[in-house]
Amino acid sequence: MGERATVASVTVEADDLRRMQSLAQTVYALRPEFLNNDATYGELAWIWGMDRTAAAAASSWRHRLWFDGPDVVGWAWAHLPRPVPLSDGSVRESTRAYLAWQVHPERLDLFSPILDWYDEQAHGLMRTVGARAANTDALARLSAHGFAVDERANGDEGCWLQFNARGLHGAYEPDLPRGYRFRTAEDVDAEGAWRAHVAAWNPSTLTLQGMRDVRASASYRPDLHFLVEAADGTLASCATVWLDEVTGAAEFEPVGTHPEHRRKGLGRAVLLHGMCAAQAAGARCMLVACLGAPAHPAARGLYYDVGFQPFTRDVPHVKQAEAIEP
Repeated sequence: MGERATVASVTVEADDLRRMQSLAQTVYALRPEFLNNDATYGELAWIWGMDRTAAAAASSWRHRLWFDGPDVVGWAWAHLPRPVPLSDGSVRESTRAYLAWQVHPERLDLFSPILDWYDEQAHGLMRTVGARAANTDALARLSAHGFAVDERANGDEGCWLQFNARGLHGAYEPDLPRGYRFRTAEDVDAEGAWRAHVAAWNPSTLTLQGMRDVRASASYRPDLHFLVEAADGTLASCATVWLDEVTGAAEFEPVGTHPEHRRKGLGRAVLLHGMCAAQAAGARCMLVACLGAPAHPAARGLYYDVGFQPFTRDVPHVKQAEAIEP
């Protein structure tokens, strides 16, 4: 097995993204309960697109790939702290590092060198990382490397993520309330799609350039980016579908509704419409992530209402920062 040298202070390249997505396809086919939330085919493309320009400017991404011959069997992607401007004009500050990662189910041992590498990249910072609850090997390696379960993040009011799935049998087209209609990103320019997202997720970290980068991703399909338009032209709800043609799995990321148009069934409608379109495009299964803690029931209830069921969840971990010698 050979290793690619660490890439520092630059964004993840498109070729590396495709290799990371290829590993996501393999993990989903072999052990879907081991597929990390931020390592899915769709989530990788969304994160890469929405943040790559700003992260490159701030030199806040680090990544490394582990190969077995031509195939990537593990990767690590450290997100280091940086000020993040929000859509409401404020700035989100963070002092924590975060690690996204994935390994082949037959190379679980690679998580140990990944954690060693993460410690090097984020030395002196508080470090966060998650692992799937079903991946007991990863949980043990986290403990051995000095990480502990983040009890606050993992609690009933925490921010742990739940992964949900449903088959596409029985998917049906919904009725929209009077005055609304479905659109796709084929009909809407980048600025319009960005404004729809920002309205639904305000304050949002997504910039207009980030939306342009998302739309330029090789995995993005404008015909699978759905919006609901109100009679006055407002884009009131939106959902992007990422279709993995290799595994037949499609994923919603993100989904949101303008606050002035909520409680009208638009979120439910755009999900049902998206599932029908995904099925027509060849998908057999639909995936979506949401907050799983009992204190955050809204999104989870919406997904359950359209047939999703949970099948795996994250366990967030944290490691305290070391004292830095003067």
